[in-house]
Amino acid sequence: MKPQLLKIPYGPDHSFAVRKEMAPNINNRWHYHPELELIHFHNGFGTQFIGDHISQFEPGDIVLVGSNLPHFWKYDEVYFSNQISPDSYSTVIHFFENFVGERFLYLPETRHVKTLLERAKRGILLKGADSKKIGGLIETIYQSTGINKIIALIICLSEFASCEEVTTLSSLGFKYDFPESENKRINAIYNYSLNNFHKKIKLSDVAEIAGMTPNSFCRYFKHYTGKTYSDFLNEIKVGYACKLLIANKTSIKQICYESGFNNFSCFHQCFKKITGKTPLTYQMEYK
Repeated sequence: MKPQLLKIPYGPDHSFAVRKEMAPNINNRWHYHPELELIHFHNGFGTQFIGDHISQFEPGDIVLVGSNLPHFWKYDEVYFSNQISPDSYSTVIHFFENFVGERFLYLPETRHVKTLLERAKRGILLKGADSKKIGGLIETIYQSTGINKIIALIICLSEFASCEEVTTLSSLGFKYDFPESENKRINAIYNYSLNNFHKKIKLSDVAEIAGMTPNSFCRYFKHYTGKTYSDFLNEIKVGYACKLLIANKTSIKQICYESGFNNFSCFHQCFKKITGKTPLTYQMEYK
């Protein structure tokens, strides 16, 4: 599936871009860009796709996406039913590796930053206490001007590189050299799946969205994503179940059905396969 190349706007007097997103889904499509992207979520929940990784995102999460790594953030539908929140949804920074010069990452003092940016080629997630610290530094970048903005970004990346509780997202073998013509088709598949995963999706229905027969669609999807459509759909369902488990407002059995699973045994099996934990263990560990 070929993501769409996104052109990042820059001011004439800035070496990198930083902005507040005041509404959900500014770039709600499968896309990529040569700049690295550092995003701090302030408001809203939803599903994130980083390479071949699928999970839920939540306020406080920080993600660093490497150069040309396809990604896509889809906010939950509830955030489109009301007026725009007065609070920002995220702070987003786009920068090139060489934003302070070609030799910067080859200095002995910046070796740890170079390692961080190498890891970012698969996407990096930061949560918890470390995300609060880095989130504060991202805000400093946003508030700074002139050379202090550059210095603030260097400090932020240096501190990020020192964080230990980080999660690498996309798999090591993920490739994204797909034909440009598949961009609209894969976005249609993604959006249909995200909007309908909580109910039974017939293979014939999603194949029709892709403009294919069911057999052709199965081969197509496995070829371009490296996984079956069934596995892809289960990852979305489990990600949504994780969010409900964290909220802890209903029983685990009810969460099973709200997430689109038809029976508890299948839900339990899929959840453990994807997360490595049972639903109850996941909920208790989060608490």
